[in-house]
Amino acid sequence: MEEALDPLETRAQDRRERDLMARLPQLVAHAKAAAGWSRILKDINAADINSRAALATLPVTHKSELQALQTQQMPFGGLNTTPLGQLARIYMSPGPIFDPEGRGQDWWRFARPLHAAGVRRGGLLHNCFSYHFTPAAFMVEGGAARIGCAVIPAGSGQTEMQVQAIHALQPDTYVGTPSFLKLIIEKAQEMAVDISSIRRALVSAEALPESLRSWLAEHGVPCVLQVYASADIGSIAYETRSGELRDPGMVLDEEVILEIVRPGSGEPVPAGEVGEVVVTVFNPDYPLIRFATGDLSAILTDTPPSPCGRTNTRIKGWLGRADQTTKIRGMFVHPSQVHEIARRHPHIIKARLVVSGQIAHETMTLHCEVADPASASGADIVESIRVLTKLRGEVQFVAPGSLPNDGKVIADVRDYA
Repeated sequence: MEEALDPLETRAQDRRERDLMARLPQLVAHAKAAAGWSRILKDINAADINSRAALATLPVTHKSELQALQTQQMPFGGLNTTPLGQLARIYMSPGPIFDPEGRGQDWWRFARPLHAAGVRRGGLLHNCFSYHFTPAAFMVEGGAARIGCAVIPAGSGQTEMQVQAIHALQPDTYVGTPSFLKLIIEKAQEMAVDISSIRRALVSAEALPESLRSWLAEHGVPCVLQVYASADIGSIAYETRSGELRDPGMVLDEEVILEIVRPGSGEPVPAGEVGEVVVTVFNPDYPLIRFATGDLSAILTDTPPSPCGRTNTRIKGWLGRADQTTKIRGMFVHPSQVHEIARRHPHIIKARLVVSGQIAHETMTLHCEVADPASASGADIVESIRVLTKLRGEVQFVAPGSLPNDGKVIADVRDYA
């Protein structure tokens, strides 16, 4: 069993759940002190939000809404509970979207993924996340400071200088995007310079195909683990290892309550089903309650306890984007509309809108899982499609469990040739 960063990572799951739910009312009350959350949660009694079922009744705030919220009340949409001048840093991502950083230790909770990757006190990190406007590099800095290791603030670009710095300073760990690590290795080969001190990497901000992970291992970096993080939240989940073997999925951070919901609805889906990642984060400066990331994932089920000793829930990692809004004959159709159609007809267990054919001559078919497909009638559902989307659609009934478990509420399979 691997040494844990602290006892929270190895506590019993039922103890973890009790602890998180006991803290939830205080989090909601604290958030309501902020003007933005006061509007969003205006009719909510914080003391009542003490279970997952109660949490699921609260409105979802989507990441895609941040720009509009921030335009109304600069710079954070009134979602911050710490005044602007008392924060440590303010970041700007494309949009623009502004994100705060408070002054607490390891504010982005990056020590856990770094520790899981093998980073220890006295180590040296080569940090290739950008230090320009966005927070990723500072997430690493905070985690490294908590662990007690030094950081080379390399940033991105200038691959020749990256190679020179690694060769001279001998860092043991790379942190950044996986594709940039590949570029550095290729540049080192071109320059005939030894950078073999780097034996591990913690990567994020882009997909890591297994082919790239294998390439990096073949070129001298045998341990490459991912962290799933965002500029609004910090670390959400991260990969772990037991010896030379990678553990399944990604383990959740200890300060995050995760829900997987059906895109467009905010309703939690059964464990194992793909849906949108919604998180509630215990952050004293920037609390986020039912914050929808726009990413798809699923909770791993029936997995044995991880040999690494961490007991928290595991997810499959990033499985795509949840925003499936589709334009059909000049009209936008949203996942929320598909959800509303299904809600109006309780016998529909699950629905998936399939758009097929050629542009301007497409067919829109709502595939509905129902208990008895042979006897189901679709006339009233067809009418709901017309009323809610202003488009004509067809209905096809299928048996329960027939639709793919991929999180898609709208599947666009049109021929764009």
